[in-house]
Amino acid sequence: MKPINVGLIGIGTVGGGTWTVLKRNAEEITRRAGRPIRITAVADKNVELARQVTGGEARVTDDAFALVNDPEIDIIVELIGGYGVAKELVMQAIAAGKHVVTANKALLAVHGTEIFTAAQEKGVMVAFEAAVAGGIPIIKALREGLTANRIEWAAGIINGTTNFILSEMRDKGLSFADVLAEAQRLGYAEADPTFDIEGVDAAHKATLIASIAYGIPVQFDKAHVEGITKLEASDIKYAEQLGYRIKLLGIAKRREQGIELRVHPTLIPAKRLIANVEGAMNAVVVKGDAVGTTLYYGKGAGAEPTASAVIADLVDVTRLATADPEHRVPHLAFQPNAMSKLPILPMSEIETGNYLRLRVEDKAGVLADVTRILADHGISIDAMLQREPEEGEGETDIIILTHVCSESAALAAIAKVEALAAVKGQVKRIRLEELQ
Repeated sequence: MKPINVGLIGIGTVGGGTWTVLKRNAEEITRRAGRPIRITAVADKNVELARQVTGGEARVTDDAFALVNDPEIDIIVELIGGYGVAKELVMQAIAAGKHVVTANKALLAVHGTEIFTAAQEKGVMVAFEAAVAGGIPIIKALREGLTANRIEWAAGIINGTTNFILSEMRDKGLSFADVLAEAQRLGYAEADPTFDIEGVDAAHKATLIASIAYGIPVQFDKAHVEGITKLEASDIKYAEQLGYRIKLLGIAKRREQGIELRVHPTLIPAKRLIANVEGAMNAVVVKGDAVGTTLYYGKGAGAEPTASAVIADLVDVTRLATADPEHRVPHLAFQPNAMSKLPILPMSEIETGNYLRLRVEDKAGVLADVTRILADHGISIDAMLQREPEEGEGETDIIILTHVCSESAALAAIAKVEALAAVKGQVKRIRLEELQ
């Protein structure tokens, strides 16, 4: 049978891994796809690197648009990232009637609705398994494996850089700044790690998870995004003493009035499997009404793990390329004319438990004042820890875990607590999820 010809745009880490795995496992992949899949052309600014990786077995150019406009190419694989030229390439490929495989979570989280609409109208596929959690097939699980379920919530460690940093802070008791420097030295963090440590990368991925789980348009601009830059080693230590671990979670949760979409540091009970995901590994927990709780774990980045997802998409597209577009699996799991209008809820309507750390004067009556303020706002206490002050030290830490309450109640109570004369500085607050 005639091979599927692929144009690969970007032959860096993931592109190189895609070339290597596709060549190494060509026989297995052909048996699964029903026809050979071959990369016939590669576009990269670094032409010499592209020639070195491909060894003369593919046409090499520095003009990505030449691949998009080549009538001999059936599928475009976009691995350059970003919102700019990548969007132009993807949209032009769709206009040219080509299927697209991409690992570009930022592009899809921001422009996904426009891209998927264009692909639907043109009758082509845009596959993006590699855009979320690297080699973990979470997109396929949500879109196909769990299709019988009403998804109640999904929560994921979907950024390896931040998980590595939090794991090291817990294991070694080091500060955020020290561990970040080590992560950069080891190659886990970029020279400019902003997208990772500020939660933006995880929010891109959580946005896609929410859209597939609930059949809502892609709405990255409505996600709540917090990073890990303000976490302190003492909070990780106190959380551990109370039986919790702190992870940066991307959370999508169905509520009657809308969808929660948020990324922030979160306390999770240490006995949960996801709380024990360490280093640069990723994991996503999904709760469906029929199946219950399911866990997906693996490498969220790297050349070959991500290439695994890229090639899985290539096989899917190859199998379905000749199928009636109306009978393919929809991009966002639900039929385009049946998308939900459930809104993304504002953070003021979110409900979570809370970890509160207060620096207070070591004197009688302080705790009573704090608990009274919490009670006045309808917030009940689940657990408490008070550090014994050092000899001669006039201040101490009080750590309080609250039961679930609204975001607005928590913020109002914290403002009142901070106004107490005996409370020094700001209250440190981290949200808490039981993930039951």
